[in-house]
Amino acid sequence: MVQILVVDDSPVDRMLISAILQRNTGWEVATANDGHQAIDAMRQTDFDLVVTDLQMPELDGLGLVRAIRDEFLSVPVVLVTAFGSEKQSVAALQAGAANFSLKSRLKTDLVPTVRNVLNWAEAVRRATEDSREAFDMGSVKRSLAFVMDNNVGQIRNLIETLDTNLPDWAEQDSIRISMALEEALCNAICHGNLEVDSGLKESEDCSAYENKIRERKDAEPFCERRVRVHAEFTEQSIRFQIDDEGPGFNPHNLPDPTTAENILRPSGRGLLLIRSFMDEVHHNQMGNRITLVKKRSVTSCHQTPLKTQS
Repeated sequence: MVQILVVDDSPVDRMLISAILQRNTGWEVATANDGHQAIDAMRQTDFDLVVTDLQMPELDGLGLVRAIRDEFLSVPVVLVTAFGSEKQSVAALQAGAANFSLKSRLKTDLVPTVRNVLNWAEAVRRATEDSREAFDMGSVKRSLAFVMDNNVGQIRNLIETLDTNLPDWAEQDSIRISMALEEALCNAICHGNLEVDSGLKESEDCSAYENKIRERKDAEPFCERRVRVHAEFTEQSIRFQIDDEGPGFNPHNLPDPTTAENILRPSGRGLLLIRSFMDEVHHNQMGNRITLVKKRSVTSCHQTPLKTQS
């Protein structure tokens, strides 16, 4: 049984978030009134994930993310954010949160966001268990290369393969690396090779965006394009290079995803997560290559794995 802790100082918001998370999911939800109460609850119960508001008295959401990072390294955190807390949201993502959901879109966005984080946590746990016993740096594949067509369904399998080379990294870091890769690969396929405008995500149900992807996936010249992934692993860092065969773009024209007007837009979410989760992010001049670098932190050592979902 998946156990989730909801942290919010507003009784109404706690009730709303809990109801959304419990509806048709089978998840078990507990609540805490503030960050201090949340830490006390986590010392008593092994939660799979924490959903927290950002603006709370005493220990706020950012402080809670940092506290969880220090004491419960295997537990991912999803933020609930609203207009006016943009800077705090970015700081919390950089401090260790795994994703965020907008208060204005909770009914449609919260459950998919939480489920995606839980799925990546489970994938990381499986990859860690599969490779931990045989692990030593001599067994890590120092360099891997892949070629993908424009099927987004391939992304998870590829990332899980890469995750098997990170058995000694903290699970929170591995989850965030996986999610950054997912966003970068989706961008390479959908925006690079298929040239689908990210602005189509702004529609309420994203149907226009998804329809355009389906339409172009098997149409020329888009179907002939490929995505190439190259990964390099060392004891202290990992480096991913992702190339698409689209026409590219001017990297200097990329919007800043951390500004107030962009952070609350669905189309800016991927770039925000990539920049928050990786230590270095670079685009080539043509705009059809992204390079991601993650350095091992002093806390990035393996912790007790997350529970298996049921």
